[in-house]
Amino acid sequence: MNSTIISGRLTRDTEVRYAGSGEKTTVIARFTVAVNRIYHKEGEPEADFFNVTAFGKNATFAEKYLKQGSKVVVRGAMRQDNYTNKDGQKVYSWVLYADEIDFGEGKSSGGKNQSGSKEPKSGKKKPEEPETDENGFMDIPDELAEDCPFA
Repeated sequence: MNSTIISGRLTRDTEVRYAGSGEKTTVIARFTVAVNRIYHKEGEPEADFFNVTAFGKNATFAEKYLKQGSKVVVRGAMRQDNYTNKDGQKVYSWVLYADEIDFGEGKSSGGKNQSGSKEPKSGKKKPEEPETDENGFMDIPDELAEDCPFA
């Protein structure tokens, strides 16, 4: 099985081209996603860069909505791409062919409203976070514990 999921930010605007003509025109979009590494050694890069190619509806979506800095989640298949460069050398690379592309964050990135505060636009304050123990678990009230299948 060849299935890959990445989540990161576009390093540049989407490049789009069209192949074919008339009703058989296919939209092809290409972009690069920078994915932060969870672990890295001192002096090593902190991100990996994946080339992504999308076709049809996914390419149209990418063209319309994805710009440099957009956070995305892409699912697809990794394929090896190769070509011979002008010096006659064979060049190999890996490309993620997108089956699905989704936004990686909401319109108001990070949950902030336009004024930059975390408060909802209605002026109401957020409800307080429940108290938790040292492991991050909260106590379930007895009246709710009866309905909880795993308590």
